[in-house]
Amino acid sequence: MGQQATPVRTARLGKAIGPEPETVGGVVLLLPGGDEVSDRRPSTLWAGGPVRALGRRLARAGRQEGLAVHVVHYRYRGWNGSEAHLAADASWAADEAVRRYGDVSVCLAGVDMGGRAALRAGGHEAVNSVVAIAPWLPEEDVAVPPEPVKQLVGRRVLIVHGTNDERTDPELSFRLATRAKKVNREVCRFEVHSDGHGLHQHRAEVLCLVEDFAMGVLFGRALSRPVEDALAAPPPLGLRMPLAAGFGKSLRR
Repeated sequence: MGQQATPVRTARLGKAIGPEPETVGGVVLLLPGGDEVSDRRPSTLWAGGPVRALGRRLARAGRQEGLAVHVVHYRYRGWNGSEAHLAADASWAADEAVRRYGDVSVCLAGVDMGGRAALRAGGHEAVNSVVAIAPWLPEEDVAVPPEPVKQLVGRRVLIVHGTNDERTDPELSFRLATRAKKVNREVCRFEVHSDGHGLHQHRAEVLCLVEDFAMGVLFGRALSRPVEDALAAPPPLGLRMPLAAGFGKSLRR
């Protein structure tokens, strides 16, 4: 009896969060966190949990414009060195969004290792914007090329990081943002003071900030003054912009 072939793993898009619009005007692809090294397949519960609240918020906010929001289900739980599996799956997901919905703008929004995947895959031709929340980034090493940033040229980029994050170093995301700002003026970074990796203390403000940014970059809604200021300010001001407590309470409410 012959050996059975090992099934080829494939990434997939989860079911659209909220009612799927009849006519899609933009897409947000949510990229969950992951591990540095792992060949395990993520469980559905593990993969989608932390980003679903953000997905529901964005789906409601963009309903009139026809926003489709999907969680990306990776092939592997790990980044896995030069394989960069999560970034490859993010690029695949952008391809799949175009295949399904046509010529629409895509925002990649990732948390933790998904933030790294969003930044790395941001050069996809359909992607017009990137959101990286508490992104996991590798320690700088003179023997290894730095995390690339040139792929972000022409994209609008938002990075959000808690100053007390003990899992992913906020200083590393600041340094990456500084390098990215040199090749692309449309980069901003907000610091959530006293908050940790999960950004639980200021979750409402973070969700509102990402909504404000995503609706602006995908559908041309007016950005809030803090986001406009952060994009326009020279480094380091626009890359260490404090996220004010209560942000968003007066924005379109």
